[in-house]
Amino acid sequence: MTDAAPTFPADSPLAAEVLPSPNHGERVGVTRPDILLLHYTGLESTAQAVEWLRSPERQVSAHYVVFEDGRIIQLVPEARRAWHAGVSCWGGARDINSRSIGIEIANPGHDFGYPPFPAIQIEAVTALCKDILTRHPIPPDRVLAHSDVAPARKNDPGEKFPWEALHRFGVGHLVEETPPVDGRFFMRGEHGQPIEALQAMLALYGYEVPVSGTYCDQTEAVVRAFQRHFRRSRVDGIADVSTLQTLYRLCMSRPETDAGDA
Repeated sequence: MTDAAPTFPADSPLAAEVLPSPNHGERVGVTRPDILLLHYTGLESTAQAVEWLRSPERQVSAHYVVFEDGRIIQLVPEARRAWHAGVSCWGGARDINSRSIGIEIANPGHDFGYPPFPAIQIEAVTALCKDILTRHPIPPDRVLAHSDVAPARKNDPGEKFPWEALHRFGVGHLVEETPPVDGRFFMRGEHGQPIEALQAMLALYGYEVPVSGTYCDQTEAVVRAFQRHFRRSRVDGIADVSTLQTLYRLCMSRPETDAGDA
């Protein structure tokens, strides 16, 4: 059934093969993508994941898949709206599929042992990201994890994904983590102005979080998502000094770039 999807020329010279998915549509409300969104496949085998992303019944897809050995395939043209983000939000925008290019990185994920990402695979992901960025001027702070835009639902690509390897080659926005130490921290159920300040910084960066002064379930999920991307040495949803300092330095070092179409 998936063989009926029309083929198309690869956008990236790094794509070894085009395996068209029928699961895509027109981008809505934007002239170009302004988010590069990274996922892991989260299934036991990569073959199963590719089949899933090409199945009309599943209604999901991504633009690219990067295999464990570094091989890259393209499923959806970059000009089209692939269906990979689901219910999500970043910087107040909710149709993340229209705004983004999605890369699925072959890894079974947290439900199936979550092995490390091979170096050859990360090299391929980095090269693909750099290639995409030559066609689409996506700001570094909008190279995001699926967990960033859907913190209550998604964990991928997770705390084992080496964002620093991409950052060394100019992909993404990152600061050096402040190491975790004992000391004051904030957690679910607490209230007050410091919680409001934490939420305001997270919202300023782009996360969907209420600025209420109450450390609610959503705040905990967002802090955990932040940690999976930016403070990966401990992922617990607790805003300790390390988390707060890393977040502050991330916000203060944010590139001054056009955030894209509204």
